[in-house]
Amino acid sequence: MVSALGNGVKGGKWFSLIDKVYRPTTLEAAWRKVERRMGAAGVDGQSIERFAAQKDRYLKELQEQLETDSYRPAAVKRVEIPKGDGRSRPLGIPTVKDRIVQTALKMTIEPIFEVQFRPGSYGFRPGRSCKEALREVDRLLKEGYGYVVDADLKTYFETIPHDRLMHLVEGSISDGRVLSLIESFLRQDILKEMERWRPTTGTPQGAVISPLLANIYLHPLDILMEESGYRMVRYADDFVVLSRTEEEVTAAYRLIEKWIATNGLSLHPDKTRIVDSRQPGQGFDFLGYRFEAGRRFVRKKSRKAFKDKIRAKTGRSRGLSLGQIIAELNPMLRGWFGYFQDAVPSEFRLLDGFIRRRLRAILRKQEKRPGFGRTVDDHQRWTNAFFADNGLFTLATAHYQARHSR
Repeated sequence: MVSALGNGVKGGKWFSLIDKVYRPTTLEAAWRKVERRMGAAGVDGQSIERFAAQKDRYLKELQEQLETDSYRPAAVKRVEIPKGDGRSRPLGIPTVKDRIVQTALKMTIEPIFEVQFRPGSYGFRPGRSCKEALREVDRLLKEGYGYVVDADLKTYFETIPHDRLMHLVEGSISDGRVLSLIESFLRQDILKEMERWRPTTGTPQGAVISPLLANIYLHPLDILMEESGYRMVRYADDFVVLSRTEEEVTAAYRLIEKWIATNGLSLHPDKTRIVDSRQPGQGFDFLGYRFEAGRRFVRKKSRKAFKDKIRAKTGRSRGLSLGQIIAELNPMLRGWFGYFQDAVPSEFRLLDGFIRRRLRAILRKQEKRPGFGRTVDDHQRWTNAFFADNGLFTLATAHYQARHSR
């Protein structure tokens, strides 16, 4: 893709890019990506469906605005998304038009930075995934890299300094109009109900371009760790550094601490620590898993979130038949297992038991009997095999089959 951008590079910097952003084929491809993702309307109230009804006209308008340098992004709609711990996290919703322009911009500049990114960076990169990052952590642990810096950046996306970030971008791009376009997205007004303000730090939450910019800002840290001989595995702002000795991991932590402070960021004091992951009680969490004493567990927060989703689908008063409930549960169970199938077997047995108890309680309710399906009689009447015969996806069975098919 980099070679396809043409000859617009001089002294290692790309100087002719804006025409690639507003090229009709780029905007059309960007629109298709935005359409597939769907998403809510922004501050202008325009939905995906409304844009699609006149998409040729709107895309032509965007092309003309970008070409004549008259395009200006709208404010970002701010909403609060509930978290499992009772708190909430902010989410920005750009307009559909701004999402298209951001996607076109990302499609144009991402290849320039992608060839520079290091192998230890996995988050929000083409062809890379959480599972690959987890496999690398697993491999390093098995090779004896048991001492771990478990790092947690405090509100990373909201605290990235704009000037430092733009300096890094300018190291590879000199097209002034592209740089101005990136800055305009960084400085988009935020609108939350009747409040309106302009951010002075951070990348906009929910913006298409944000993960790429976040990776660009942490790229120098990737290089520092690599050149210093440390094994870092990073997924966006979530990273661990693994070492063979306590002395080595302590030196790595000090180096990280210094880099973070120098670059306007901060480590969460209560969540950043050094552990010997081989010892019981000294594990670390990474991408939904808990690594401890040579074994992989499901992280407590991940397990709780999963059980909460099961509870939402297995309320005793939903009024659905067992078959309908199982039909709703199975896709969720399969998807969850697809990600967490490398956890210890006990995780699946316990969760299977939890799911069946919920279903037995529903069956008792349907028969107008009190109780929660935990008695011996209930187990004998509605056995594990009964639910399997009714098509319930069983996590423990799937785990056994996956292990013995390898």
